Amino acid sequence: MTPDQTLILAILAATVGMFLWGRWRHDMVAAGALLACVLAGLVAPAAAFAGFGHPAVVTVACVLVLSSGLQRTGAVDALTRRVLPGGAGPTLSIAALCVLAAVLSAFMNNVGALALLMPVAVQIAGRLALPPGKLLMPLAFASILGGTTTLIGTPPNLIISGFRANQSGQGGFAMFDFGLAGVPLTLAGLAFIALLGWRLVPARAQPGAAGFDTGAYLTEARVPEGSKAAGMRLREIELELDAADAQIVGLVRNEVKMNAPSGGRVVRAGDILVIEAEVGALPGVLSALGLELEEAAAAPAPADSAADAAPEDTGAPADDAP
Repeated sequence: MTPDQTLILAILAATVGMFLWGRWRHDMVAAGALLACVLAGLVAPAAAFAGFGHPAVVTVACVLVLSSGLQRTGAVDALTRRVLPGGAGPTLSIAALCVLAAVLSAFMNNVGALALLMPVAVQIAGRLALPPGKLLMPLAFASILGGTTTLIGTPPNLIISGFRANQSGQGGFAMFDFGLAGVPLTLAGLAFIALLGWRLVPARAQPGAAGFDTGAYLTEARVPEGSKAAGMRLREIELELDAADAQIVGLVRNEVKMNAPSGGRVVRAGDILVIEAEVGALPGVLSALGLELEEAAAAPAPADSAADAAPEDTGAPADDAP
């Protein structure tokens, strides 16, 4: 083994060790590994960042932008409400959820598709009285299968296409060339998951209510006209919520819910903030930002008992009543 080979193996081992340690962000560790290779003379300085111009890297970056756009606009939430059946049983619900995950992961990052659909899967599991794992594991498999159907569905497809174009001179694969093998594979996998696979997932016993910390819970608060929160960015609101150990976990706008919204999004009057906060700190949070509990805002004002009472039927038109 040459000194260069020994050195590159040592750098790779150190990089993997830091990935497993988790002390620093993965992108920082990867950049540090690249810098170490340059300083050791294993990679020429002029070629250090050449990989960032590879078509596969550029395409993956574009897919991430697309995934972020779909998440922030709430398009996936709107599609989910229309596609997933409301009162269906376990088999049909899991089948519909997995098909949606496969379709989304064919055109966007499968991790992003999975993140968008996981809350939906947990909600369906609660409605069907099933352990969440019986929907989450099929969802993970479906997102992987869907990525095999298109060129941009998964990074290995892009890498293979670029390698073929550079080595053989025949050009890369087209968008749906992978579908010839990927679509039958995906359909067979989805059928197995929907009919049998989810039944094989171990059903672990859920801990009792005493095992959960009930100090914090989720609540929906509406931003009324003239509220202090109206016109503020979410990150500015979160800075004020930090003092009460509260956080914003969702935003509802125009009846479309956005999970984990961007901190740069501007809050408007009429928006609904999904806030996680301690029970005792919630009143202070609402009053500090001028928010109203959604249930209180939606409830009609109590009518006067005299006005509430129905008039007796006198047999005469209302205009002739005394």
